[in-house]
Amino acid sequence: MGTSMQRFQPFLAVLTLVLPLAMPSFASAQQADAPEERQIVAFGDSLSAGYGVGPGESFPEQLQAALREKGYDVSVANAGVSGDTTSGGLARLDWSVPESADLVIVELGANDALRGIDPAITRENLSAILEKLKQRGQRVILAGMLAPPNMGANYAERFDPIFPELAEQYDVAFYPFFLEGVAAEADLNQADKMHPNAEGVAIIVDNILPVVTEALETEGAGS
Repeated sequence: MGTSMQRFQPFLAVLTLVLPLAMPSFASAQQADAPEERQIVAFGDSLSAGYGVGPGESFPEQLQAALREKGYDVSVANAGVSGDTTSGGLARLDWSVPESADLVIVELGANDALRGIDPAITRENLSAILEKLKQRGQRVILAGMLAPPNMGANYAERFDPIFPELAEQYDVAFYPFFLEGVAAEADLNQADKMHPNAEGVAIIVDNILPVVTEALETEGAGS
């Protein structure tokens, strides 16, 4: 018995050295086979940045929670800047939206309308943003905006069509009005009557969720 064990000792010594080396390789292979978390970026202004709401209550955070509850392995990055116009968004696009993002939700234009910026400039900026994202090969959801009533009918006639027309031109998913079901609803907005409260954000997330899930389910999304 002792002689037999002595014969196998060199083999056991080699096996002891090899197994720790092989196990990490096996673990790495398992990790490589696991699907990667998909990245969504909410690229917008105060409406998506979470102005005036608490931790966990912003649009990106509530959207991420809703998607994960439905079983999607995603992260939603907050690339919203309060007060941003389409000009500001275009200027910071390269460093605000990483090329690794699988899906970009573009939510810009509200501040353009509030400041009475020429709709031709808004159209030009949004066009450049969509062009850049399409060149990168990234999937996009364009969130529409409507001009506030106090800007007048002539302004609205030039501003409101920008979003559906650009969505069609660039063949991107379109959500017609980001504040659908929330705008002008006192109990869903903060004291300024412009920014949604946590409950208002929840409604926005619930309304846009089918558009986001469809984009994620589309063949090739996140590849």
